[in-house]
Amino acid sequence: MIRYSVPGIFSTMREVKVKGVSSLCTLDSNGESHILQSELASDSQRNSSLNVQFTPEIEKKYVHHVYDAIAPHFSSTRFAKWPKVANFLSSLPSESLVLDAGCGNGKYLGFNPDCFYIGCDISAPLIKICADRGHEVLVADAVDLPYRTGFGDAAISIAVLHHLSTEGRRKKAIEELIRVVKKGGLVLITVWAVEQEDKSLLAKWTPLTQKYGEEWIGPGSPRVRSPSSCTLESIPETEENGFGECKKDSGQSSMQSLQEITSQSESYSGTSTDVKNANNQQEYFVPWHLPYHRAEVSGASACALANGLAKKDDKKGAVVYNRYYHVFSEGELERLVAGIDNAVIVDRFFDKSNWCIVLEKKL
Repeated sequence: MIRYSVPGIFSTMREVKVKGVSSLCTLDSNGESHILQSELASDSQRNSSLNVQFTPEIEKKYVHHVYDAIAPHFSSTRFAKWPKVANFLSSLPSESLVLDAGCGNGKYLGFNPDCFYIGCDISAPLIKICADRGHEVLVADAVDLPYRTGFGDAAISIAVLHHLSTEGRRKKAIEELIRVVKKGGLVLITVWAVEQEDKSLLAKWTPLTQKYGEEWIGPGSPRVRSPSSCTLESIPETEENGFGECKKDSGQSSMQSLQEITSQSESYSGTSTDVKNANNQQEYFVPWHLPYHRAEVSGASACALANGLAKKDDKKGAVVYNRYYHVFSEGELERLVAGIDNAVIVDRFFDKSNWCIVLEKKL
């Protein structure tokens, strides 16, 4: 088995483009109409595929930017291996190529020394941590994996899909995991569950309601993200309001009403948002407390505070970031897979407040 390397992973990021038809042939009226109808159908299919690849604003602000800011601190807390994931990796045949989609700090990369691993994550700072540890990694989006079809022997997606904010994107991510493994290849997926074993955690989470209504969908590339217009600044432990030029008029809030969110989501994806009522809540902001001294090390942005994307908790001495989560209900993963023809579920289980499934690619 050849060990794969990925040169120049931080130098460029590929932009996804749609190749359109440069011209249409002029035939008779029936022929021209037929060609145009064919092209419109093709365009519709391409647009449908691209819609789920557009990164929603809520993911950019409350997933991508957050993990970029907290990467070193987050990594320092991620070292224990889940027994179920460890067992899955240990069961793979020798010399298997394992693709870890959403690898974070790479704690599972190299776990089974008899296998080869390639990891990817949307967060460049987390990928740099992996690369510094000698892992084969690259920056990539879970809904558009940069591997050829049938590339790997197995794939894992550990605690990733719950950060995707629409059902279409969650299903697309599953389809990508299946696509990139060979026939007979296995895919392990784990997601946070609604049915949390520690009920006290729910009290610390913020239900996503109208008060926290954020623009759900917006134009953007799954690979190219616009740099922040504000300069990253350190956050001293004693500073109260020193935001400098990053201070933003409180009237220029990015928050929108839930009605606007629903309208935008339907126009981009053709489906309503996944926001549930209070009796069936699945959308949350889950806090991450970044200690002031770690905020200085990681260069956390004072602009995030000024723009309301983070807040200061002086009692705990931390900058608090909200992370977006869609927690899964029982059977939800299975329903997403039900419409995928080339894979079957070979195992499903509940472990440590996570719903988990193992898929096998059939075609």
